[in-house]
Amino acid sequence: MKDTINIGDMPVEEFRKYGHELIDWIADYLKNIENYSVLPNIKPGDIKKMLPGNPPEKGEPVGNILKDVEKIVMPGMTHWQHPNFMAYFNSTASGAGILGEILSAAFNTNGMVWKSAPSSNEIEEVTIDWFRQLIGLPENFWGIIYDTASVSSMHAIASAREHKQNLQIRQKGMINKAIPRLRLYASEHAHSSIDKGALTLGIGLEGIRKISVDREFKMIPGELEKAIEEDKKNGWLPFCVVATIGTTSTTSIDPVKEIAAICKKENIWLHVDAAHAGVTAMVPEMKFILDGVENADSFVVNPHKWMFVPIDLSLLYTKHPETLKSAFSLVHEYLKTSEDSSVHNYMDYGIQLGRRFRSLKFWFVMRYFGKEGLVARYREHLRLGKLFASWIDESPNFERLAPVPFSTICFRAVPTHLRTDDELNEFNEKLMDKINSTGKLFLSHTKLNGKFTIRLVISGLRTEEKHVKNAWELIKQCYYEQQSK
Repeated sequence: MKDTINIGDMPVEEFRKYGHELIDWIADYLKNIENYSVLPNIKPGDIKKMLPGNPPEKGEPVGNILKDVEKIVMPGMTHWQHPNFMAYFNSTASGAGILGEILSAAFNTNGMVWKSAPSSNEIEEVTIDWFRQLIGLPENFWGIIYDTASVSSMHAIASAREHKQNLQIRQKGMINKAIPRLRLYASEHAHSSIDKGALTLGIGLEGIRKISVDREFKMIPGELEKAIEEDKKNGWLPFCVVATIGTTSTTSIDPVKEIAAICKKENIWLHVDAAHAGVTAMVPEMKFILDGVENADSFVVNPHKWMFVPIDLSLLYTKHPETLKSAFSLVHEYLKTSEDSSVHNYMDYGIQLGRRFRSLKFWFVMRYFGKEGLVARYREHLRLGKLFASWIDESPNFERLAPVPFSTICFRAVPTHLRTDDELNEFNEKLMDKINSTGKLFLSHTKLNGKFTIRLVISGLRTEEKHVKNAWELIKQCYYEQQSK
């Protein structure tokens, strides 16, 4: 007799059983996360070796799959949820956000038009406006949720290009001799996603002009002004400037107010990238970071970076939603509904047709923590950043290489027996590798004025003062071990 194959879904009782097991596993994982090394001790290819080369012929019990999570998946995990993950810009997911993500997957909606998922559409509208109020953006900023800041900024740049309506790029494309060469401006320390967005849109690397920065790594408005004048004389059409609040390497804050004045005078679109740091504007004493943003045309911030929302969720705000829509809207007959004239169909405002229910986890997080809870956590992270910076400043063996406007500290070791930057660069690179190889802490790096710079970022939901103190002790211990070699 042939085996019968179930052609339906997993039985509900089986789902219930393993769902409970999985939630228990996640709860234990978060509770005991400090028992894991932050970084896995593996080599490239080690995980693939444990996986079969061919897909399964027959279905397997969920219990077997969960066992392989422990056996195969966990050995290759870098634990972003770990309190000692202090690299890059940490993205920690809260319990509330995880629950919202699970529920979103269960609903499995596609919010391409209002009618296809009314709750998804309207909760997106509400959470976007809640966040706008939390950080103090003016009411004339309209918002939309995308996946990452790379995609948000790409849409902002597309809007800037579309804003030059006489170019007719939507109709004729970029391969058109009548179109002048387009120029986008950003600081030397702008995120690489700005370059990628410009590449995607056909602006080209030659169409991107980097503006020099001052000693605090902030864009110099006078240099921007000079570049625009020079480009206009040479036949370029300046169309977009990107200012950053919280640059990737140093979290420096470009002088948005001065940059906005230049953009207004020259009729150039101003996009502000606050992907990491923008959330801290909800802290009353940090409101100043958005000075001048009211004069921008678009603004991006990522709640998945420092608001404890599971990856991915990025917010793009713009004063010109009609321009964004005109750049991307294509409505075929099968997508038309009787409600179109009275709703925002988010498919009209970007390259995606399919849109998952991202706002649900955002809603969970905002309701669970509230403004009070979020502000308290940001204040603590900012305090810990200043505390670590003070230890660097007080130590004769280390030097700080950038200001600390938020909670990212850029520093390097300065052993007295080393004189040249090349020697110091080699020492610091080996020092960081030594620290990371312990598995007790994960740090990343950048280069500032040619100097190898170690970065320590305090923005994890589970990071406390004791973890920052332990990180400092480990850094000093590895320094002395490295110096004695």
